[in-house]
Amino acid sequence: MVLKTFGWSFAVTALGLAFAAWQWGWEAFGIVLILSILEISLSFDNAVVNAGILKKMNAFWQKIFLTIGILIAVFGMRLVFPVVIVAISAKVGPIEAVQLALDKPEQYENLVTDAHAAIAAFGGMFLLMIFLDFVFEEREHKWLAWLERPLAKLGKIDMLSVCIALIILLVTAVTFATEAHTSTGHADKSATVLLSGIAGLITYLVVGGLSGYFENKLEEEEEKEHEEEEKAKQQGRQVSAVGLAGKAAFFLFLYLEVLDASFSFDGVIGAFAITNHIFWMALGLGIGAMYVRSLTVYLVREGTLDDYVYLEHGAHYAIGALAAILLVTIEHEISEVVTGSIGVLLIAASFLSSVRRNKRAGAAGGPGERAGVSSGV
Repeated sequence: MVLKTFGWSFAVTALGLAFAAWQWGWEAFGIVLILSILEISLSFDNAVVNAGILKKMNAFWQKIFLTIGILIAVFGMRLVFPVVIVAISAKVGPIEAVQLALDKPEQYENLVTDAHAAIAAFGGMFLLMIFLDFVFEEREHKWLAWLERPLAKLGKIDMLSVCIALIILLVTAVTFATEAHTSTGHADKSATVLLSGIAGLITYLVVGGLSGYFENKLEEEEEKEHEEEEKAKQQGRQVSAVGLAGKAAFFLFLYLEVLDASFSFDGVIGAFAITNHIFWMALGLGIGAMYVRSLTVYLVREGTLDDYVYLEHGAHYAIGALAAILLVTIEHEISEVVTGSIGVLLIAASFLSSVRRNKRAGAAGGPGERAGVSSGV
């Protein structure tokens, strides 16, 4: 079962890592591996959410999502999007950015270095908003209860996350951006950081708005489907549970794609905290995206990974750490090993905490208590 579900992911991992080592050496191998682990970890909640929605669709639309959807997720978000970010920030065309990365890596590196302040401010603010909205929301399960309880209470204040994000952006622009690192030395990038940071905040709000719009449309279509089923039952007609189809499934597919894109932003933008190499990003994030799709299928069929209730917490703390690192790197360089290790360690710690919690619950309450743990995600 595991081999059947994850077979393609294992194959892509082996080929991708082997190609990275052959083409660029062991440094590339390590960076691609770290990016893959981070993408899988940061997108774990994506797989859980996708699975919960995907199981409502019929077999045809499930297949559409797992085929066309993966092309959008892997090639659109993980390959094209990083190129677009570099192209916009460095003020060159997307094709020119790729050609420079292939033919003139030193010139490409200088362009990315000069554009780093803009990329870091945009990405840092986007990731920071994801983290703040998570920690300010009241949740049933709390990993670091001493921190999450007071933050959840503060989260009742309207627009608090936006206000804090803007304050952090102003402090960053004043503290770091006045001496931002460039390929020719240091320069004042305060205005660039402010504009890019606000653009990142706006992007986050727009993506959230689109997700909310499609979610509302989906609820309307599901309600219509439910009414039609009730009418059929009253008229004595047999109703087969084959999952949503037609317009309802189409809106569900659009909602899933927008949701998947929004989840992809954190991994793609977080990758810039680890490397500026477009092709290393594409390989690492592409491998991770394959596992996210495999996890989605596995969850639809089994649903067993819902037990690890703190993984979502660990992933979001990793996002918060990446946001802070991106903002700091506007002026100070931070080793890729440090950046990658922090995220992996946070996620590993949340996984171990989930395992310990499940063992304690199982020992205290037996099968009945264990079932309660599973349903509490």
